Amino acid sequence: MKYSKYLSIFFLIFSLQSCSDFLEQEPGTQTSIDELLQNKKGVLQALTGLYYELEANMRGERYAVYADLQGGNIKFSPVSSGNSRGQISPPINIEQAYSFDDQALTSNFKTFYDTSYDIINQANLILEYTPALTDATQAEKNQIKAEALTIRAYAHFLLSLVYSQDYKYTADASHLGIVCNTESIKAGIQYPARKTVAETYSIIINDLVTAIDSYSSQSLLPGQTYSLFNANNTKALLARVYLQKGDWNNAYTIANDVITTSGVTLSASADYVAQWTQPDLPVSEILLEFATRRDSEDIVMSSMSQVFGYTTSTSYQRYVASNDLVNLYEANDLRKQLFLTQPLQTLVNGVLTNVNYNFTKKYQDNAGYVAFRLSEMYLIRAEAALETNRSDAAMADINIIRARANATLLTNTTNLKENILLERRKELCFEGHLFFDLVRNHKNISRNDGCISTNCSLTYPSLKFVLPIPTYNTNLNPNLQQNDSY
Repeated sequence: MKYSKYLSIFFLIFSLQSCSDFLEQEPGTQTSIDELLQNKKGVLQALTGLYYELEANMRGERYAVYADLQGGNIKFSPVSSGNSRGQISPPINIEQAYSFDDQALTSNFKTFYDTSYDIINQANLILEYTPALTDATQAEKNQIKAEALTIRAYAHFLLSLVYSQDYKYTADASHLGIVCNTESIKAGIQYPARKTVAETYSIIINDLVTAIDSYSSQSLLPGQTYSLFNANNTKALLARVYLQKGDWNNAYTIANDVITTSGVTLSASADYVAQWTQPDLPVSEILLEFATRRDSEDIVMSSMSQVFGYTTSTSYQRYVASNDLVNLYEANDLRKQLFLTQPLQTLVNGVLTNVNYNFTKKYQDNAGYVAFRLSEMYLIRAEAALETNRSDAAMADINIIRARANATLLTNTTNLKENILLERRKELCFEGHLFFDLVRNHKNISRNDGCISTNCSLTYPSLKFVLPIPTYNTNLNPNLQQNDSY
């Protein structure tokens, strides 16, 4: 019965891909996977759909706010209208996870979990069919392979961040990682067990190294090049993986490679703020920003402003910056200008009162999801340099970022580790890093301003630093072990 159920789910997933054109509709029938992926056009259509689904999974409210919300960069704005006007409460889509009390049976992140494995399965299908294409050159097949491998690795990595304790939770990373799928469901129904974290990272790194060696000069897909994976932004992902693993030598080497050979340079201080607020274009130092959704008339259908946007005092989204974050910036720091301060009607002691809230300017108008940019590579290189006894080099990289922001430069290496983490928090806010940075450094969670959770503080280590695997999935797969405490 489980076998039949799994097949039904699989084919249902693929029957629902019309929005991304993963499968074409034919009169009275559905294009089979074999038929779709038998030629280059079909494979590229499938790859386009894969990017579409990956972007939606990252941009979705849950993952887009997760690391900053859990770490303390984000609080909630008041309800804008209706009987609850002025009240502040966690949005229902994130309520359980926000309180570090997500439930396996009703998990806020079930959609994220299921979609991530759907993405992995689609990538596997592309990888399995591409070698047999007769109408594609070897270079073209290598490019398709590279992008699919990178997307598979990225999805596995995101799952490991959310569902596995940090790499150094155990001395040898022998604790539970995730299920790593390197074959498609179509190849047969299996009930795989979770790998260890060490095994999980080995698979991710192998996919990325193979992809980097396989990239050709450019993608075969239309659209903006900054919205597609290439050798440079795949190296950026690899540097992030090495950082999360604590492999400092490799983290330094790869981040340095991106900085020195990618051809991308840091956005200039003079127009840094303006670049973040320009419509329809990313900042110039972008390595990967997923494109916004547009309809046939080129009108934006969905963007990050649906999570962080402000339009008017009665039309705005629920996620704003906490004062825990805003107060970290020096008065002259240019990055302080990236907050849009607006008064909103808020219930204070039962009376509607104007209270100021800070929306991020990074994601207004038609903003896409920022996946990788060059600033992060400088911060990775700095941390890796410090961890390999090159504190002067680390301080120099931090000062490059601080100088661009017009912040006070560091003059000595005292407390440099804390300064690096602080700079990451200020520079990379709303880009999905803070909670994972805190956990990999075995830091406690302390959320102050605006925290309305039953758990505003958690001490490392905590079983609640990972989410539960949804009950539906553990019921479906008898070998899928649940995280402790759930």
